[in-house]
Amino acid sequence: MENQNLLDMIKETFPCPEVDIRTYSPLTLAFIGDGIYEVVIRTMAVTKANRANSDLHKDTVKYVKAENQSKMVEILKPHLTEEEADVLRRGRNAKPNTVAKNASLGEYHRATGFEALLGYLYLAGRTERMLELIKIGVDGLNETR
Repeated sequence: MENQNLLDMIKETFPCPEVDIRTYSPLTLAFIGDGIYEVVIRTMAVTKANRANSDLHKDTVKYVKAENQSKMVEILKPHLTEEEADVLRRGRNAKPNTVAKNASLGEYHRATGFEALLGYLYLAGRTERMLELIKIGVDGLNETR
């Protein structure tokens, strides 16, 4: 089990039926994408150093807030395949039942598209590609600061 990815391990531990992820709604993809993105960003923060939770929170919030996820979408667009751009577009055009507290409606929709793309890649078992896109986005965001 050492070389398995997290998704495969979860599927083995908690058996579930195989589902064609292309049938999932964009909001379902965004739901899992939000969670996996949070894990990636929190992992980045924690592995930098053992710090107070308040410092960890400050370090992560700059990447997970909708405004910056929206900026990452613009950074990522030239790097996306046609399939990835389509998933992002479907997520962006979805009608969520919630609204962002500290972002414009446009930023919130772009962030939902970003999360849908990450969820899609994660559920497709394309973790390496998901991480590659997150890195491009994070690096691009850091360059604009």
